[in-house]
Amino acid sequence: MDSSTIVIELLLRKYKADQKWTRIAIEQLSDDDIVWSPTSESNSIANLVAHISGALYQWFETAYFGAPHIEDRSTEFERGLQMTKEQALERLKKSYDSVIQVLEIIKANPEKLLDQPYLNFPTFSSAGLDNQSTILEMLLHQFRHLPSHTGQIFYIAKMRKGKLVWE
Repeated sequence: MDSSTIVIELLLRKYKADQKWTRIAIEQLSDDDIVWSPTSESNSIANLVAHISGALYQWFETAYFGAPHIEDRSTEFERGLQMTKEQALERLKKSYDSVIQVLEIIKANPEKLLDQPYLNFPTFSSAGLDNQSTILEMLLHQFRHLPSHTGQIFYIAKMRKGKLVWE
């Protein structure tokens, strides 16, 4: 097994696990829990889901599947953002499914890890990524970025429910 295949398999396991554990945590919550935030300046689970969804859409749906480039970070962090538990679960599933789909495609063509899908987009720079970024750089960026937000979701869920059931 070559190193690119090992990296792809590792990333697939990681994203699938993140999707699973985040779903399990959110399934234990109510609609009120999804929109609750610990302080007036803190994010709710709705905000975190909107941000995860926006980030994965931006980096994978837009770059890899040609979806229109729409970035609305201000809405992602809007105080009082409304979202039901079912909407949160749907958005997370769609978001994680897109990055998993990219990895499954790349698994068959590991050389695509070095594709630069943003070369023909308007110039941008965001969180260390730019028009020259490769698919591998985007995957690794999200590999680092998403766990901070899933950790926040778990923490808020525990604040609301106490002990969560992980089985």
